[in-house]
Amino acid sequence: MEQAPPDLERQWQPAPLEPLGHADAGLQAAVGEEAEGSRDEVPGDGTEHALGLGVLMTENNFGLKKIEISVSEAEKRTGRNAMNMQETYTAYLIETRSVEHTDGQSVLTDSLWRRYSEFELLRNYLLVYYPHIVVPPLPEKRAEFVWHKLSADNMDPDFVERRRIGLENFLLRVASHPILCRDKIFYLFLTQEGNWKETVNETGFQLKADSRLKALNATFRVKNPDKRFTELKHYSDELQSVISHLLRVRARVADRLYGVYKVHGNYGRVFSEWSAIEKEMGDGLQSAGHHMDVYASSIDDILEDEEHYADQLKEYLFYAEALRAVCRKHELMQYDLEMAAQDLASKKQQCEELATGTVRTFSLKGMTTKLFGQETPEQREARIKVLEEQINEGEQQLKSKNLEGREFVKNAWADIERFKEQKNHDLKEALISYAVMQISMCKKGIQVWTNAKECFSKM
Repeated sequence: MEQAPPDLERQWQPAPLEPLGHADAGLQAAVGEEAEGSRDEVPGDGTEHALGLGVLMTENNFGLKKIEISVSEAEKRTGRNAMNMQETYTAYLIETRSVEHTDGQSVLTDSLWRRYSEFELLRNYLLVYYPHIVVPPLPEKRAEFVWHKLSADNMDPDFVERRRIGLENFLLRVASHPILCRDKIFYLFLTQEGNWKETVNETGFQLKADSRLKALNATFRVKNPDKRFTELKHYSDELQSVISHLLRVRARVADRLYGVYKVHGNYGRVFSEWSAIEKEMGDGLQSAGHHMDVYASSIDDILEDEEHYADQLKEYLFYAEALRAVCRKHELMQYDLEMAAQDLASKKQQCEELATGTVRTFSLKGMTTKLFGQETPEQREARIKVLEEQINEGEQQLKSKNLEGREFVKNAWADIERFKEQKNHDLKEALISYAVMQISMCKKGIQVWTNAKECFSKM
């Protein structure tokens, strides 16, 4: 099949990026004619997120409203699944409370329980309905990149607690997003316990989801990939690889550190035994042994704190897949655009050949004409008319797909710029906190040996 004419080639190309200073235009187009005055309330610097606040669209008046969101409890439960088999699962208590209220009125707190699978359902819905958005990821379902003394059981209380914090962070991320916070299904997730799953399924989002096979096909068959999305996909792969290596190194360091700290307990035991046979040196040895025992036991709390910092890195490990999801959607749209353009070019060529009576390329129809004779003028005119109608319809479809693609690129890059600012801020804070924790840990070690030195000096 021949390539489309040059004018169609230009239509295939994605629209150039708008300057970054005008990224808000894409967001405004996506959210529609919502109240402009409330746009200023949308958090942009992470302040509300840090305070546990979200900016949420209420169902009644569709206006933006600040609320407190927390996942306050986790509870182990037993029930029956869809296969009527008994299972054990963890349910999480979500509490929401409006921050804005009239003086003198009590603030009502809404609460309901959700399973992890319901959080997954919410995120899958958001991925389908907001393909141009880097949808926040969920915390891991099972523990990975942990030091071997920490349990990897998904029912372990420490892991459940960390996942509770991660689920709360996910809700705050969604609630602080300028577009996702306005979604009605998200609002119902926080406020409607019964029949929420049915409400989500009624949206038919599963039918709109792109199949993995189709996405894979588009990846290999797109002829004019957008260089920016290709680079973004490579960046997300590298980001995931780097953070994975970083987490593995951290787990190995933590494992060795655990051993070093626990071995210090042997100092405490030896000093205590030694003090029993010494009269003049006994008190000093006993005190030094006590400092060593305290130092050895402190590692458990230190490494548990380390896991929380690791969870912050893991969030961006999973964000890498969210970036790739946006890239895959663009590849699908570009592939559909190219297929529509090729089909249109083919129909125009067929129409031209029928009108001029010349066949420029080999075709089964041309061979059939040679074998069985030419068509009558009436038949040719009828075919030309059908093709002209198909060409007109194809041009409209190509124009629609082109506009849709340009809008997707504009909105996607506006959200990607927002994500980059968030990522740079969060990872900077996480790495600084991790360094401060390591410095503090080393200072405690110096203090322990300083105290031991003083104990030895007094002997």
